[in-house]
Amino acid sequence: MSADNNTSVESPIEKRPPHETQLYVSVEEWKWPIVYDPQYNIGFLGLEKLHPFDAGKWGRVYKFLKDDNIIQDDTTVRPREASEQDLLVVHKKSYLESLKWSLTVAGITEVPPVAILPNFIVQKYVLKPFRYHTGGTILAAKLAMERGWGINIGGGFHHCSSDRGGGFCAYADITLAILFLFERNPKVTKAMIIDLDAHQGNGHERDFMNDDRVYIMDVYNRGIYPHDGFAKRAIKRKVELGHLTKDDEYLNLVESNIEDALNEFQTDIIVYNAGTDILEGDPLGCLSITPKGIIQRDEIVFEKARKRGIPVLMVTSGGYQKTTARIIADSIINLKTKGLISCQTEKNCPPSPRESSIPSSDRNLISWFKGFIPSSSTPEFQSKEHCTSHKTTVTTTGASDCPGQGLQ
Repeated sequence: MSADNNTSVESPIEKRPPHETQLYVSVEEWKWPIVYDPQYNIGFLGLEKLHPFDAGKWGRVYKFLKDDNIIQDDTTVRPREASEQDLLVVHKKSYLESLKWSLTVAGITEVPPVAILPNFIVQKYVLKPFRYHTGGTILAAKLAMERGWGINIGGGFHHCSSDRGGGFCAYADITLAILFLFERNPKVTKAMIIDLDAHQGNGHERDFMNDDRVYIMDVYNRGIYPHDGFAKRAIKRKVELGHLTKDDEYLNLVESNIEDALNEFQTDIIVYNAGTDILEGDPLGCLSITPKGIIQRDEIVFEKARKRGIPVLMVTSGGYQKTTARIIADSIINLKTKGLISCQTEKNCPPSPRESSIPSSDRNLISWFKGFIPSSSTPEFQSKEHCTSHKTTVTTTGASDCPGQGLQ
């Protein structure tokens, strides 16, 4: 569901005093800062299949990571469901009230039959999973500040802002995670959003339109949803891709622009929206990035964050092919293999597949020795016939540089 680009948006978000929350739970040091709950997965009478989004991919990512011995049930962080008071940190009361109408949720999820369901069913089988995702992103951000990194296997609802949802995004989890940090962690006064989903992240852009504490870099296909010209005014570093952009061009643009962004803005945390709808063959993303390219992209982000000592939060966002779950899992495995993510207390952390054959005493010695060695990096529905080649543009703009609404 596309935002109305002709409507102005009130900003900044209404400020509220910090409230008591159950989302910031204490997490044992031996648990990986990887957040997941089975409640993430959406399913009711097969209605979820009416949208191209894979509403069960999060569970498959988790299963792949378990099968590869990266995480286990007892080393996984479980989030709490975001409450109404949690959501009111960002969302207007009127917006949350609108979600009590199934017709509203049908528009947000782009699944028309949801409109005829009783709202208590919609709350339980659609919105409750989204609230768990949101709680997961908020908790993963807290863990990122404590551990240096955090990954929410779900989340990344970057089309939702304080007063509107759309594009299968009902709650503004990215905005919420950042504002929770601003409210509750005195070490966080600035944040950078690196949005590498194929679609423009118009939700968080609208939320942080006039907030100089937040720097937004957005790399997206300019020819697809949401065409939100107003929201583009909030992007500090804008990279607009053409259809069918391939690995070499894409990775060069990502790496050089992240480097420039980090040189321009001193941030306390990076919020990385790691959508996999850039994958070749994705019917909505219309880009042409290989699985290897996606894994290299994630590695670039984590390497640059690690090199500067900046905590990074990763959320998984969009991806409309069944193969994306395997790619997300492979990317997390690669980050571990390259030493870009690790568990602080190795004793109770599961070994990686490569390490599983090494005696535990030797693994402890190897882990200690590694500490002295620097690590090195080694929507609206669109059919494929719309994916024709266009030119890529890169701009660094403020509000006054925005030429207008819609496509640029």
